[in-house]
Amino acid sequence: MERVIKIKKGLDIPLDGAAVGASVSDTQTSLYGIVPDDYPGYIWKARVKPGDKVKAGDKLMSDKETDSVWLVSPVDGEVAEIRRGARRHIEAIVVKREGGFVADKETTLTDAVSIRTALKESGLWAMMRQRPFDIVPAPDSEPRDIYVTAFDSAPLAGPVITPRLSKWLEKGLEILKHLTSGNVYLAVRSDSRIRSNVAEILTMEGPHPAGNVGVQIANTNPVNKGETVWTLDAATVCRIGLLASEGKCDYTVEVAVTGPAIRNPHFVECGMGISMEGLLRPFEPITGNHLRYISGNVLTGKRVNLKEGFLRWPYRQVTVIEEGDTADEFMGWASMNPKKYSVKRSFPAFLRGLSSPFPFDARIKGGRRAMILSGEYDKVFPFDIYPEYLLKAIIAGDIDRMEQLGIYEVAPEDFALPEFVDTSKMELQKIVREGLDSLRKELS
Repeated sequence: MERVIKIKKGLDIPLDGAAVGASVSDTQTSLYGIVPDDYPGYIWKARVKPGDKVKAGDKLMSDKETDSVWLVSPVDGEVAEIRRGARRHIEAIVVKREGGFVADKETTLTDAVSIRTALKESGLWAMMRQRPFDIVPAPDSEPRDIYVTAFDSAPLAGPVITPRLSKWLEKGLEILKHLTSGNVYLAVRSDSRIRSNVAEILTMEGPHPAGNVGVQIANTNPVNKGETVWTLDAATVCRIGLLASEGKCDYTVEVAVTGPAIRNPHFVECGMGISMEGLLRPFEPITGNHLRYISGNVLTGKRVNLKEGFLRWPYRQVTVIEEGDTADEFMGWASMNPKKYSVKRSFPAFLRGLSSPFPFDARIKGGRRAMILSGEYDKVFPFDIYPEYLLKAIIAGDIDRMEQLGIYEVAPEDFALPEFVDTSKMELQKIVREGLDSLRKELS
């Protein structure tokens, strides 16, 4: 069965620096890191110490409460470091590479119990998310439905599935079908050739955020209080299919190195959690000015340090842009420079077409102020809820009002575009994240 969903509200940001060409394998980078903060919903405890030898797929961390959900090493090697912050909080476990990215897992996936166990022990369980709360699913949760996304509509995003893994997609969907009494949905673009006999196909048409799973859920069967929905990308489903078919788990990713500050943007095939310095070593920045390194896209990605940062989960993209703190424009914000982008057509750039690539930098170009109820969020927010009022309820800590206004449907990434167009320059994604965490704490 196939359903066509047309999204009218949204915005495709024309950022310069898209990756092109075939992927290049990375064979030199030696450091890989797993950051537990990328897997919300659990308190993670280290199960290794510096100097331990590990294989790809071996346990690095597990959840402190049940010890049943694992975070695993993406590569054969040796534990080089356990980085800790305040109150001995684990910031990352660093592995020095000595081998490959494929693990052999002796397992048989025949029923829901064996499937759950295999996914938890292979680290694939931690790569899923649940709505509400946008966290790693609880070990005993039962999903109403499962949503799989096979494309990414974020700025400069690359393909979700690599050709090498794509043949395992259907098998992975079959495995997921054992875990829910409801439907398995697979979201694709209208020009996609992906078809399935197991999942219901959702053909998404329209601008970003058409690729966000929250939009796909909202346009099929929104999440209500007391319901749980699992979400994951198609690459993870392919890994599940490979695990079920051949007893192997592949932790390689194809990363799009993008952004207007990169001279030759292209794809790199490497392991999950690759160090940012190692990944970007072959790339020469166009400018020597102060740069911002983002693991992910410019809307939802994590800002990382070039020397100490890693490719964060769930991103398959790195974006490099200028900070803009050394910019010296004539007339400042009032400049009529045709290279200045504006959603509201405040500058003459729209005369050349807003689809032409722009060399964005990290400046917010405005001061923070109180929220303005102007309806500007609604123009890029394809949900049947009132975003301004939901945000105000979160800021006020009004749980009843939050529930009434649809907080169970959303995740921080759904507010990335409203944050981009926001005249008030508020950190909307941070507000939503704090609201979801406080609500989960109150209900637990």
